[in-house]
Amino acid sequence: MSYSARLFRSGAALLVSTALAGMLGCKDDAGSAPSPPPMPQVEIVTAMARTVPDEPEFIGQAEASRPVEIRSQVTGILKAVLFSEGRETQKGAKLYQIDPVPFEAAYKSAQARIAEAEARLVQAKQDLARVKPLLVEQAVSQKDVDDAIAEDLAAKAALQRAQADLIKAKFDFDNTTIVAPITGLIERSRYYEGRLVSAQTDLLTVIHRIHPMYVVVNVPESFLLKRRQDSIAVGLQHPGLAQLKGTIIFADGSTYPHEGVLDFADVGLRTETGSRRARFVVPNPDGVLLPGQFVTVRFKGAMKDHALLVPQRAVQQGPGGPIVFVVGDGDKVEIRPVKASSWQDREWIIESGLRSGERVIVSGFHTVTPGAPVKPIPAAQSTDNGKPGNGTPVGVADHAAEAKPEASKDSQ
Repeated sequence: MSYSARLFRSGAALLVSTALAGMLGCKDDAGSAPSPPPMPQVEIVTAMARTVPDEPEFIGQAEASRPVEIRSQVTGILKAVLFSEGRETQKGAKLYQIDPVPFEAAYKSAQARIAEAEARLVQAKQDLARVKPLLVEQAVSQKDVDDAIAEDLAAKAALQRAQADLIKAKFDFDNTTIVAPITGLIERSRYYEGRLVSAQTDLLTVIHRIHPMYVVVNVPESFLLKRRQDSIAVGLQHPGLAQLKGTIIFADGSTYPHEGVLDFADVGLRTETGSRRARFVVPNPDGVLLPGQFVTVRFKGAMKDHALLVPQRAVQQGPGGPIVFVVGDGDKVEIRPVKASSWQDREWIIESGLRSGERVIVSGFHTVTPGAPVKPIPAAQSTDNGKPGNGTPVGVADHAAEAKPEASKDSQ
């Protein structure tokens, strides 16, 4: 048989086999109905009420716990600036020197007037002592005795006035050297050598005590009103202002190692901002916090009862706001609009729209349809990025570990 004949026979046999297979297939399709699609499988967690810390955050600003203005107590010529600007200065360190010559002269003059007044007083006492016995013998008149008494009193008053002048002169002379009243960072000097400075008027410089530091926050009135509602609705446990603490968070997200303690809160709201001012005292031994620095303050100490938490991945963004998918009666899917107030670690705190004990879908959203049944399985313990070992979704059943392989297979 030729090659062409063999090729023709092979092709004919292939066509016959294909036709038979097509006929058999058509028969099977006509003889049985198509199988239904498999029921979607989703991972769920059970929302359970818990007691969680209530830790709101606000923007705060650091300020020196004691800013001290340095002014001269005397009017005079500035002779010397004795400190390094912008550095830390110690309490008692010399800062400025006012020309002491005129004040030293006034001090010595006041000392001389003291000696003069004392001598006058001695003379007045002696005169009074001489004339009193003579009045009994009628050797002097009553007027002479009265004059001696008046002179004695005047000499005492003159001595007191001289003593007061000496105190003032010594005060002025001592204050020609201006010293630091506290330990802290000192600003630049506003005045330098040769300048006439006025007593109690000209500001020479400012010292800032930065250990400890103050961190001041302004709490809006809207938040205060919401806290009052929460204390009734969700059982907010507040330890009192004196027990509140604050964690300091820097702009780069790092946390300051020292906690602050709330030591002051305004008794009312500020009319210009509609907020209540609160102040934390924060240790600053290393000088990390600086005056004027903006930080985030996380309030610590309050607890919220009956808080519903769900994993972050369970909360989706719908047209009208946050929503969650709930597996309801008959394992049918429902869409619930919720109010998610804040984060707690890797979970959302749900304020409304969800009840304790309801099953919330955390995986398999693309396979569900509202009102359609699904096959719910407990979610495995994992983080939102799928790496095990960090975080625990709310409401995971005790047998979640047994269902983990099946859940992993479904996610694939």
